[in-house]
Amino acid sequence: MDFELGEREKAFQKIAGEFAREEVIPLASEIDRIGKIPRGLIEKVLDMRFPSIPLPRRYGGASAPMMSFAVTVEEIAKVSPSVSFFICAALGGMFPLHFAGSEEQKAAFLKPLCECRKIGAFAMTEPQAGSDPLSMQTTAVKEGSEYVLNGEKSFITNAALADIYTVIAYTDKSKRHRGMSAFIVEKGTKGMKFTRMLDLLGMRGCIVTGIRFENCVIPEENLIGSEGDGFKIAMETVNVERVALSGVGVGIAQACLEISREYAKRREQFSQPIAEFEAIQFMLADIATETEAARLLSYRAASLADEVFGYTEADEEEAEHERKRRAFRKYAAISKLFSSEVAMNAASRALQIHGGLGCTKECMAERLFRDARILSIAVGTSEIQRISIARDVLRQM
Repeated sequence: MDFELGEREKAFQKIAGEFAREEVIPLASEIDRIGKIPRGLIEKVLDMRFPSIPLPRRYGGASAPMMSFAVTVEEIAKVSPSVSFFICAALGGMFPLHFAGSEEQKAAFLKPLCECRKIGAFAMTEPQAGSDPLSMQTTAVKEGSEYVLNGEKSFITNAALADIYTVIAYTDKSKRHRGMSAFIVEKGTKGMKFTRMLDLLGMRGCIVTGIRFENCVIPEENLIGSEGDGFKIAMETVNVERVALSGVGVGIAQACLEISREYAKRREQFSQPIAEFEAIQFMLADIATETEAARLLSYRAASLADEVFGYTEADEEEAEHERKRRAFRKYAAISKLFSSEVAMNAASRALQIHGGLGCTKECMAERLFRDARILSIAVGTSEIQRISIARDVLRQM
């Protein structure tokens, strides 16, 4: 078993690191202050096609492993978790089409998304349906050759920036999760309106808004897969997003380690650098250990995504493929849970190491602390991850 990055992953890591230093660092504090990523930086991110790294080259992606995506978002998260979160959400907006779209839908919608000429968003969460998707109220009623959408989505990352949305709605509520379906909705469709933009605690560069559908009419060819496929599409999309966000958590933790180490070396108390005190050394050791463990879990989940979703070619029996699919779901939850909590622990220790300075806007640790807090809630709370993991453990008994 090789734990070293391959040449391809190292290349993506280098490219992302250079981009972060040259393009993102100068704007990182400003992004947090104004609560959005400047349009010019978004265009540069799209020019690099970071969101479509793991998607097929024939549609405009890089056909690279999910590992390459993981190291990319980790490098960018080290300087601005908000920018990294934007990239992950954009991938989430593409994935339903990659996973279940028809060839016609991929040509019409996935291709411009992969080429980053357009931005995608994934819309499932609702005001009363976050961790409990079965409480969803949005409906899609078939009328002739069209569907009419009614309902409201909330906490949708990239909503106001996006051009193409995957919307989950009930086509038959009596069937519960088997009655959910997925639809492509384009910005500007009549009956689609944005609700207010949210002012976030952390990840403040992310544009998070709601969407209201009022007799929003879409053609039947915009149904992804078949009626009833929506829950499966949504869950697989969420799992891929969780793997992506694991890389963000690792990036935050690594940044906390680096800024804390440098500060501890130069900050003096009692006539010596605070790095000489055992209490500080223990905190640095804990950050380093947990970060490395989170990184390995993130890579493990990414490698399983590659095997399950065809980022790497493999001929295997259906039973073996299903085994890997179950393993992927488990590791998606484990890596999301662990990296989120490691990021929070690392940020808390970084604040402690920086002392009073860490409680000010002048200190990067303060921003990372707020950004880290979002990860334990976004795309499934830590409690939901624990429920998922526990169910898998109990099935094995």
